[in-house]
Amino acid sequence: MNLKRFFAVVKARNIEFVRDKSSLSWSIIFPVLLLVGMSLVFSGEGQSQYKIGVMNLSQVNSNFIETKYIDFIDYNDPTIAQKKLAQHSIDLLIDFSKSTYWINPSSPKSYLTEKIFLASHHSYTMQQVSGKKIRYVDWVLPGVLGMNMMFSCLFGVGYVIVRYRKNSVLKRLKATPLTAFEFVSAQLLSRLVIVMITSSVIYTGCNLFFDFYMLGSYFDLFIIGALGAFSLITLGLLVACRSKSEELTGGLLNLASWPMMILSGVWFSLEGSPLLLQKFADILPLTHLVSGARKIITEGATLADISYHVVVLIGMSTLFLLLGSYLFSWNEER
Repeated sequence: MNLKRFFAVVKARNIEFVRDKSSLSWSIIFPVLLLVGMSLVFSGEGQSQYKIGVMNLSQVNSNFIETKYIDFIDYNDPTIAQKKLAQHSIDLLIDFSKSTYWINPSSPKSYLTEKIFLASHHSYTMQQVSGKKIRYVDWVLPGVLGMNMMFSCLFGVGYVIVRYRKNSVLKRLKATPLTAFEFVSAQLLSRLVIVMITSSVIYTGCNLFFDFYMLGSYFDLFIIGALGAFSLITLGLLVACRSKSEELTGGLLNLASWPMMILSGVWFSLEGSPLLLQKFADILPLTHLVSGARKIITEGATLADISYHVVVLIGMSTLFLLLGSYLFSWNEER
């Protein structure tokens, strides 16, 4: 590894990105517009669907859980369930085995679901939990930033490498002392630096206007963001490791990005969704980035608490990087 050549490529790639005003502007403006739009659309309380947490739902035998227009979510840990209720993620929590239910007195939905529940269950003990409400814009923040990082990582690496190969730039670089490992490493580092800087600027700027909810550590949030970004960058490398066709690469990158955008919890929680769907979402890098960041922001989780997401992201990054490096070609499409 020649550090001089390595950092020369890093510098050249950064300058190239900054000079591309359209890409630079879009990577900053797009998530800001999404956050503003979502905060306006979901600022009201006029949602028609209710969510009720039930302790050990599979063991409950009650006609109430068949009530229409209510989602019943199974919980095994009462501490986690009560935290969800305190954060307004669910509207009511019921433990049928102990004839007890919990409400959040500051939540209008909690008041209404309590009235619905008491219409059929009269002898239950009521308890209260309270906490600061998590707005939809707070909840969706990790998803919006993660989605922006996903597109920047996948297309910022995939299209660039394919364009270099198609324009014979890689063929010329092959004639220099620059090794494939140095070139790939420089591309990865360059994109990682760009993504983390732009994401940090976006978060900081929007935080001045939205005053985002934050319970965890900003350092932990930065680490999980960097791990997620690196995993997505290596996935982009793997997709573009051999192809010369921008059309084919674009199709493959869209094939990778759209399932993540829909099924990774960017816009809505997968709680209560079919188990098969949750299993599929678990193999997507963006799922672990968004879930880990969301737990840090809304639950105050540490890196140890989200160790599963950390380990999975590291494992995915390693696999994608090894495959991408092994299959990488300077100028051949096979």
